Amino acid sequence: MSETHIHMAGHVTERHITRAGQGGDRDVFEYALLRVVPRVERGECVNAGVIVYSRARGYVGARTHLDEARLLALDPAADVAGIRAALGAVEKVCAGGDGAGQAAGDDAGRRFRWLIAPRSTVVQPGSVHTGLTADPAAETERLLDLLVR
Repeated sequence: MSETHIHMAGHVTERHITRAGQGGDRDVFEYALLRVVPRVERGECVNAGVIVYSRARGYVGARTHLDEARLLALDPAADVAGIRAALGAVEKVCAGGDGAGQAAGDDAGRRFRWLIAPRSTVVQPGSVHTGLTADPAAETERLLDLLVR
């Protein structure tokens, strides 16, 4: 199914609408950026990772990449080692198992919801967005390349 939209400038665009069961082998996924806010009072941030969750695939994963030069441009006194440890902890919680600590027994959805809960710390989740994917792990890498690196 598609809809035709005419913009004010006279351009015609077509938007495809996917209904449940019409996505082929693709499933809905949710994702949030991980932002590093070295000085919370200033609100400046550097994108440093992405968390992806697919309920249909039982997948939650995170990939991180910290650009130290950007971080130190915002705050020369930033605790780089501490920030790397916090980002690594997010990856461990997503992976589950012994490295996830108390979250080890939680299902993927519960771990994702806990990680995206708003917080006022140096490493913060951004807004949640959605999409369709056939491979959530590959989508995690794609989003990291597109939005972080």
